[in-house]
Amino acid sequence: MSLEIKVPAVGESITEVTIAQWFKQEGDHVEMDEVICELESDKATFELNAEAAGTLHIVAKEGDTLEIGEVICNIDESAAGAAPQEAAATTETSEPAPASSGPKATGEVKEMIVPTVGESITEVTISSWIKADGDYVELDEVIAEVDSDKATFELPAEANGILRIVAEEDSTIEIGALICKIEVMEGGAPAAAPAAESSPVAAVETSDNATYATGHASPAAAKILAEKGIDASNVKGTGKDGRITKEDAEKAQATPAKPAPAATPAKEEAPAPSVPGSRNESRERMSALRKTVAKRLVSVKNETAMLTTFNEVNMKPIMDLRKKYKERFKEKYEVGLGFMSFFTKAVTMAAQEWPAVNARIEENEIVYSDFVDVSIAVSAPKGLMVPVIRNAESMSFDQIEKEVVRLATKARDGKLTIDEMTGGTFTVTNGGIFGSMLSTPIINAPQSAILGMHNIVERPMAVNGEVQILPIMYVALSYDHRIVDGRESVSFLVRVKELLEDPTRLLLGI
Repeated sequence: MSLEIKVPAVGESITEVTIAQWFKQEGDHVEMDEVICELESDKATFELNAEAAGTLHIVAKEGDTLEIGEVICNIDESAAGAAPQEAAATTETSEPAPASSGPKATGEVKEMIVPTVGESITEVTISSWIKADGDYVELDEVIAEVDSDKATFELPAEANGILRIVAEEDSTIEIGALICKIEVMEGGAPAAAPAAESSPVAAVETSDNATYATGHASPAAAKILAEKGIDASNVKGTGKDGRITKEDAEKAQATPAKPAPAATPAKEEAPAPSVPGSRNESRERMSALRKTVAKRLVSVKNETAMLTTFNEVNMKPIMDLRKKYKERFKEKYEVGLGFMSFFTKAVTMAAQEWPAVNARIEENEIVYSDFVDVSIAVSAPKGLMVPVIRNAESMSFDQIEKEVVRLATKARDGKLTIDEMTGGTFTVTNGGIFGSMLSTPIINAPQSAILGMHNIVERPMAVNGEVQILPIMYVALSYDHRIVDGRESVSFLVRVKELLEDPTRLLLGI
């Protein structure tokens, strides 16, 4: 008995995951509840446990992106008994073969439509046809690659028979639209002879009807050829009008000996090594997290009226305070006194005075919060993470510092939960730890504002008519101008500056 293991639901807003790593190999024996692979969503990484003991049969490979509920692998709970049955079945199916009267058309035409691939996906693009028009295809054989805005997936044949292509490559069609037809046949593939005849015909057509597609590689084929370092001009395409299909690219890898005659051009390029330096390139598949971050950043830039205002902060009072009390602070609270607690306290006080900075837009309403959940940007090994400090306005300095350490540690270890990364009302990001002097941070949607901290540099400042060398930090506030006016944003940042330059105000609340 084979048990299908499907991608489990891991959060309300998560619709797909990527297989980061398989811990078990195809055919391995696994025990129930044993960790068999690691999955990666756009918010967190989690482990997948075996739901039964048995032999593992992997369906999705590392790097594949699957929808929630899709089959990821099978576990054969009775592998020992299944093998003989399969053998017997093979024997049984092999016996009737000689009795077959040969292939014949049934007269039935199977119309294939674009399947539903996700709730938010309404259309797809035909990336490449792996099978050509008129080819014989078998049930479940991959005949095309289709791109959506979230993933690329393969289209299997829904019947045995002759393929008739309806939608051409690179065309975009809606979900449910007709993509091809299959003239259903019985008795297997047509004899090899017709296939041999079709090859020269195709060659003639290709040579006589050279088009833009002739010798042009499909996206999937181009990627494979690039990874192999093979020029598309050295590959003969068997697709429509001579287009190079994915199958052609894969075969090109199987015959690496052919480039031998190309030794002559290699000699012509001999002078190239005299140029110093390497020009190698490498490609790396974007993780689900990176793709989601990229999509959201672009979305925020396009869908909000984002504006940035700047100011400068004299950090000497805070640095003097830290220098005076940091040892006693650490001795009492067992955590260091950093800058984050000062900035967090300052933005929570300022946000309560200017609530629009702590608000968000939901449809046609502005939602104001009487609490401040501060998101802090953390650079983790797998990318940018933004855990949330809840009710930061009610926390003391040591509580904030301890929460920052706890969340940053979990981010580095990849242990943050989805709840710990959602629901923030305002974000603080510190590019100064990497040496940034000034930047325009991008809003963490759906929030309306984000504060950017930068490095501290000693600069000459005019103080009471005298020039003094002071440690200065530039601060930047990016905000959504749809709900935050210029007066509010500037006043908020000025208030933050006042609180930081006179930290006793943070204690007195004035």
